[in-house]
Amino acid sequence: MACMKLGCKADVFHLEGQSWLCNSGLPSDVCIEVGEMSFHLHKFPLSSRSQLLEKLVQEFSASQESEEETKCVLSLHDLPGGATSLLLIAKFCYGVKFELTAAEVVSLRCAAEYLQMSEDYGEGNLISVTERFLDNVLRNWVDTIKALETCEAVLPLSEELHIISRCIDSLATKACADLTLSSLPMSCQSAVQSPTATALWNGIHSTSKPCPKTEDWWYEDVAILEFPLFKRLALAVGSKGMTSDRIARLVMFYAKRYLPLNGRQSSFPQRNPGSRIPVMCDADQRTLIEEIIRLLPYQKGATPTNFLLRLLRTSMILQASRSSRETLERRIGAQLDEAVLQDLLIPNTGYSVESLYDIECVQRIVNHFLFVDREDNDSNFNSVVEEDQLADSSHSLTPMTMVANLLDNYLAEVAPDVNLKLDKFLLLAATIPDYTRPTDDGIYRAIDIYLKVYLHI
Repeated sequence: MACMKLGCKADVFHLEGQSWLCNSGLPSDVCIEVGEMSFHLHKFPLSSRSQLLEKLVQEFSASQESEEETKCVLSLHDLPGGATSLLLIAKFCYGVKFELTAAEVVSLRCAAEYLQMSEDYGEGNLISVTERFLDNVLRNWVDTIKALETCEAVLPLSEELHIISRCIDSLATKACADLTLSSLPMSCQSAVQSPTATALWNGIHSTSKPCPKTEDWWYEDVAILEFPLFKRLALAVGSKGMTSDRIARLVMFYAKRYLPLNGRQSSFPQRNPGSRIPVMCDADQRTLIEEIIRLLPYQKGATPTNFLLRLLRTSMILQASRSSRETLERRIGAQLDEAVLQDLLIPNTGYSVESLYDIECVQRIVNHFLFVDREDNDSNFNSVVEEDQLADSSHSLTPMTMVANLLDNYLAEVAPDVNLKLDKFLLLAATIPDYTRPTDDGIYRAIDIYLKVYLHI
């Protein structure tokens, strides 16, 4: 973990209740209130480093009608980082020794900007100091993650100062790097908990543990990010040339972490007491799954069909938007030949349940498949030649024959449902043309099962 040592004097601050006091030997002449905390300090060391504090002190003095000197009281409730930042700023102004870490640098950089602590108010002022340290933080994977996590608490300044975009760009560059060639100083999250080595580089101490050289080494680390930041990172790695299938695996990892993809809340793994994974309410899960659907790469085959079907099933349970469900149905239909029977057995989640499984949803998915298949066929071939060619190659595993087999097995599986209407069964059975079936055994078996239930044989 990176840290920078600042100042050289012994600590002169101590806490009494909700007040920070300075043991400099001089009476305090300014009180700064931040939230519930108050800081009893001195005007000169603060106003000599901060343009804003100098201005506020002058305005307070000008507002006093009495010539009798009154202790200056200032309110900085909007200070980025709150009382924690102000304590570090006070130590910086007084030259007190303290360590700055990756988890603190973003809020302190924003607070320095807020207080206008530029080089006009002293060489080596806090803006430039935090900028230099931030540049070093961005060289390290774990430290960049820590810095990025803190950005949301100090919006909009962290955005306006391009700290978020710099963190995202740093992470995306490292994630896209060829790990067999890269010598970037990267660390896994486990290194934070179990340090194994300490390196010194550019004056920055960094605890580091080499990451396994697999393409998914970084998924666990970035999955702790809030979705807006995660989304920006996923888009950034795409813009840097990461393949759509790798991006899909990243998004899938994130979705499995936060969504009940087995169709119920209890599908979440048991969390340790100290787990950083939040338990989300249904409304938040609904919003997240809709965002996940939009974020997944649209390239055919990039996202496995079984995962898309799990997303569809979960989106129904969470009552996601119709457009989200329709998007999934179209994408599943485009690669339906990759599906397996178990994944296609989507429970009926409607209020008026007519059948055990959602037959209409499967009907729509098959229709999407047929539409895509027709588009993929060469339009120069007429339908008669195409049908003859398919008949001649009936034993080959084309996407159409694979879907025909899948549909016949699906019909046999749903046929025992006593609530399945005859018209829906026949409509789904007739969706795939007969000539696409290698044999008729599958459809005959499904019909036989259905008739035995329907006719109570």
